[in-house]
Amino acid sequence: MTEVKNKDKETAADCFIDITSDTCPMTFVKTKLKIEKMKPGQVLDVLLNKGEPLKNVPLSAQELGHTILSITPQESGSTHLVQIKKKLCKS
Repeated sequence: MTEVKNKDKETAADCFIDITSDTCPMTFVKTKLKIEKMKPGQVLDVLLNKGEPLKNVPLSAQELGHTILSITPQESGSTHLVQIKKKLCKS
């Protein structure tokens, strides 16, 4: 996975999901279901816990062809906001 940290410009998200109360593998299952309902090119903000979710959700999304725009630690230090851009349809 390409490491992406705080970009200077934040992209406005089209959707948001909070998966801090979920554990793996449900963290990515819920993220994937949300992405499937979005239009190509839209951006999803995912609030998740550090540790396994922070490692697995961005990696799994990237493996499916989506783009990780940023990974931003939140003030609490125990959660992060991951921005995922849904892949564009192949022509």
